[in-house]
Order: sequence, then structure tokens, then C-alpha cells
Amino acid sequence: MLRPILLSLSLITVYAQASTPQAWSDQRQHMLKACLAASQFKDAHVLGKPAEFDDQVGYSALLVEGTYPQKHMQQRTGTELCLYDRQRQQAFVTEWEAGKP
Repeated sequence: MLRPILLSLSLITVYAQASTPQAWSDQRQHMLKACLAASQFKDAHVLGKPAEFDDQVGYSALLVEGTYPQKHMQQRTGTELCLYDRQRQQAFVTEWEAGKP
């Protein structure tokens, strides 16, 4: 008798902790807006899909591409890595050159 009750309670707990597809979509949209706002580029846009780290880490990573705003950069394109802190809902960006030390 006690076992079915415990099983039911555990299923309710798992269900209550699961995020809805709408919640995931809202979180992703907020991340995109935050990363683009944190970018220093003109005409910034997202490259690919975000890398979602485990909740113990609490970050998502996203590549942002755009044009350097400085005149001496002569409209060159660059890439930034955006780390998004899901709990604090803050984005942090740094320049990113894949494959270069």
C-alpha cells in the first residue's frame, strides 16, 4: 500500500520539476537577446545552436558573429563566445577565434 503512494509522489515530483517546451523556448529567446545585447559587434547574429551545459554548471554557450565597429577594422567580421548564466540571466562575451592559440 505504501509503495504505490511513494511511487505516485515521486512521479509528481519529477513532473513538477520538468520544464515545459514553452519555458525552454522563453529561456532560449532571453539568452539570444542577452548575448546579442552584450556583443560589441554591429549587425550581430547567432552562429549555430547553443551548447547547453548541465544545471550543475548553469551556463549555456553560444557563438555570435558580426562586424567590428571600429573604423580601423575596416568592416571585418569577427566571432565572440557568449556564456549565458541561466540562473542570473546574464550574458558575458569574449572574442573567439576557433583553432588559434
